Amino acid sequence: MKQRRRIYYTASQRAEIWDRWQRGESMSSIGRRFDRASSSVFSVISPTGGIRPADRKRGSRALSLAEREEISRGLSVSEPLRAIARRLGRSPSTISREVRRNGGVARYRATASDQAAWDRALRPKPCKLACSPSLAQAVSAKLRRKWSPEQIAGWLRRSFPKEPHRQVSHETIYRSLYIQARGVLKKELLEHLRARRTIRRSRHASLKRNGLGQIKDAVSISERPASVEDRAIPGHWEGDLIGGTKNSYIATLVERHSRYVMLVKVANKDTRSVVSALIRQTQRLPRELYKSLTWDRGKELADHPRLSLATDVEVYFCDPQSPWQRGSNENTNRLLRQYFPRGTDLSLYSQAKLSAVARQLNERPRKTLEYQTPAERFQACVAATR
Repeated sequence: MKQRRRIYYTASQRAEIWDRWQRGESMSSIGRRFDRASSSVFSVISPTGGIRPADRKRGSRALSLAEREEISRGLSVSEPLRAIARRLGRSPSTISREVRRNGGVARYRATASDQAAWDRALRPKPCKLACSPSLAQAVSAKLRRKWSPEQIAGWLRRSFPKEPHRQVSHETIYRSLYIQARGVLKKELLEHLRARRTIRRSRHASLKRNGLGQIKDAVSISERPASVEDRAIPGHWEGDLIGGTKNSYIATLVERHSRYVMLVKVANKDTRSVVSALIRQTQRLPRELYKSLTWDRGKELADHPRLSLATDVEVYFCDPQSPWQRGSNENTNRLLRQYFPRGTDLSLYSQAKLSAVARQLNERPRKTLEYQTPAERFQACVAATR
């Protein structure tokens, strides 16, 4: 069998690969730039979990290659070590140690000594989680509850504001997950992240958007009052369906002020089933906390007049192909894919199970809420209505 030729990248090519990866380009796109397969790009990116290694720098007090060449020239003419030290402005002990650790007077070579010093300088600093088993255990427990690293870091800052040793940045958590050489967090914990990737992807990576259907007599989101836009007043919701196999769906509702989530079991996608399910679910809320609903252009809400009549809420629809206008709901739907991956038969989940998942989401701290939980914020709204 013919052996494949190993592909090597120069330092400048590796730097360009990392630049392109951080800008969000795919491995196949980067490979085409170098006329190579995407697998060769993966071999560059994967050892550090898709996280760009920090650039190494020589210490300001370390001997340079030029100084080592001066040492080598001095030794070749039998110049005393002290004389070499004076010429370089270095301590005699520095020159003595340099020569002794690199083969002695007879075998000293500048280039080999410089490379050996560069290799010896690799002293990886243990990360904070490796130095604090209790902190690593706390982080692991939150990851198993499907909290994101940023949520964990924010919760730690809020819970222990005056104890820096009990805090850790979300970047450190990500690095401990994706760079397994650190040996701190188990690789299995990656399965609890929203994006179950084996390497970390740039936040600039493009997201695909699906086309939306059309609905007749839709009240445009542009007619939604300004009081809804600024999120200052609770009671305004965003909604959508997430789909599974065998024509199964779940309705998702997110309150804009608190980001509180409700999940609703629906029989199928037809408008009668969806509207009936939404009416049953939302009638359990205090009237003051259900004032409007913003939906996409999916035909499942074609019977929106019946929903408005039964619940006394205003229903608004996003512009075509503009899911970002329901940003809170779109973000929540991505979070829910941790619990309901694509290809799952959603009809197998009972309403009790859906409510349990919603409760777990509502107990996760949110950066946008200054790391309060949606449950805390929503309960404050409920208390204010009594």
